[in-house]
Amino acid sequence: MAEVVSVNISGQKGTIKREVPEIQLKLRHGILGDAHAGDWHRQISLLAEESVDKMRSLLPELQPGAFAENINTRGLDLKSLPIGTRLRLGKTVVEITQIGKQCHNDCEIKKATGTCVMPTEGVFAVVVREGHVRKGDPIEILEEDRHEADPH
Repeated sequence: MAEVVSVNISGQKGTIKREVPEIQLKLRHGILGDAHAGDWHRQISLLAEESVDKMRSLLPELQPGAFAENINTRGLDLKSLPIGTRLRLGKTVVEITQIGKQCHNDCEIKKATGTCVMPTEGVFAVVVREGHVRKGDPIEILEEDRHEADPH
């Protein structure tokens, strides 16, 4: 079963996010208290723990949030999901809007290792159903015909 392995936020863009006990997802906003929140297509970033594990072979001390990701997952190949896929994270729902991103500056990880997984394996999403997400919450891919209506 796929699950959330950490939730992470930062108050400033361009900084490593710190792990927190829970995050609150808000419709048309993203994560309360996170610098990347706002009414745009990259409200939340997700990165598979399996992707982080590949980088840990080069930098064993990598912590959750090191790639500025909001949610780390395990048991789901995020980068292979098509745009528009909806994921239930605990009781919340997010919709994938972008796979990967262009990095404008080399991060400390890329400077140290020569590579980074976030530009090719990171996933971005918007909030479809509000609520809280915590470490250990189950993740479920929602089938297209089961998309849930926006409750607002």
